[in-house]
Amino acid sequence: MSNVTIYSSSRCPFCVKAKMLLDKKNIQYEEIDVTDDEEARKKLVEKANGMRTVPQIFIGETHVGGCDDLYELENKGKLDPMLAA
Repeated sequence: MSNVTIYSSSRCPFCVKAKMLLDKKNIQYEEIDVTDDEEARKKLVEKANGMRTVPQIFIGETHVGGCDDLYELENKGKLDPMLAA
């Protein structure tokens, strides 16, 4: 099973929605809260090719994108194979 990392903010409804999907699928993930952490935000921007918005989700080393991207993978049946890799 691939490692899942989600960069999030405590004031972000899309972060909650993305985590709800992962929780529903019983997927363990590492959450990095960038709310008031400029160093974590800098790492997010570097890792996500300049993206500053949250959530930013990674499966292994693959940058999935945000909440809508995660749900799109799920709806197309592509999320489970990525998680299983």
